[in-house]
Amino acid sequence: MTSAEPRRKRMPRAERERQMLAVAEEIFAARGYLNTSVDDIAERVGVSKPMIYEYFGSKEGLLLATLRQARGELFEASSRAVVGAATAEEALRRAMTAFFRFVDEHRRSWELLRNETALAGTGAMAEVEAIRNEQSQLNATLISAFTPEVPQRQLEVLAETLVGACERVALWHVQREDSTPEATAEYLMNVIWAGMAGLADSYGVRDPK
Repeated sequence: MTSAEPRRKRMPRAERERQMLAVAEEIFAARGYLNTSVDDIAERVGVSKPMIYEYFGSKEGLLLATLRQARGELFEASSRAVVGAATAEEALRRAMTAFFRFVDEHRRSWELLRNETALAGTGAMAEVEAIRNEQSQLNATLISAFTPEVPQRQLEVLAETLVGACERVALWHVQREDSTPEATAEYLMNVIWAGMAGLADSYGVRDPK
C-alpha cells in the first residue's frame, strides 16, 4: 500500500458482532443448525473462520448468541406493549398482539425459536427453555398485577398455558397471510379470556372499570 492510498477503516467490534449474528440467524433459520457450517457464515460475512471462533467460541456459541438476541427482542417487545394497560383484558390483548407482531417482523428469529429439532447441544435447548420461562414469568407478573388473589400455583399454570397456546397458534398464524397480528390475538383472546375472567371472578377479583 502506498502512502497515497487510504487506510481501510476497521469495523468496530460491536458492529461486526451484530453483522455476524444477523447472517448466522438467517442461515441457521434457512438451513437448520446441523446443515450450517461456520465456513458458510464466515464466507457470507466476509471474515475468516478463526474470527467467528474468536467472537463466539464455537458454532453452538454462535447459535446461543442468536437465541439470546431473539430472547431479548421478544422480552422487550412484550414488556413495552403492556405499559399503561388499564385492565387485565387490555394487557393480555396487547401482550398477545406484540407476540404475533414479533413473529411477523422477526420471522428469522421465530424460525430459530420454534425449530427445536434443528438445535444441537444442551446449551441451545436450555436457551429455548429460558425464553419460554421468561415469557411465562412475564405473564405471571402481568396477571398477578390485576388478580392478586389468585393462588400462586394457579397463576403459574395459567402463565404456562398462555405460553404454550401462543406458540401453537403462532404456527397457524405464519401459514395464514390473511391474518394480522391483531386478528390472531383476538381469535386467541376469544378462547382464553372467558376462562381468565371466570377464574378472577371465582376468587372475588374483577377488572376495574
